[in-house]
Amino acid sequence: MYEYKVVQVREGLIGGKMSADKLEKVLNDWAAKGWQLKSITAVDVKGRIGPGSSEGVLVTFERQTA
Repeated sequence: MYEYKVVQVREGLIGGKMSADKLEKVLNDWAAKGWQLKSITAVDVKGRIGPGSSEGVLVTFERQTA
């Protein structure tokens, strides 16, 4: 059996592009906890302030359950 974790990653609340450094940190942090990358999906994430959106990704991780 497997379990999954979906993490939303975005650069800022208003606008901005996703940085490779930020994404790399997220991947390494979850890998250290035993999670393996399953997929990355690009999304437009609505900001909390104003009508705009920011570029972001949904990162899906997978790991085997005991």
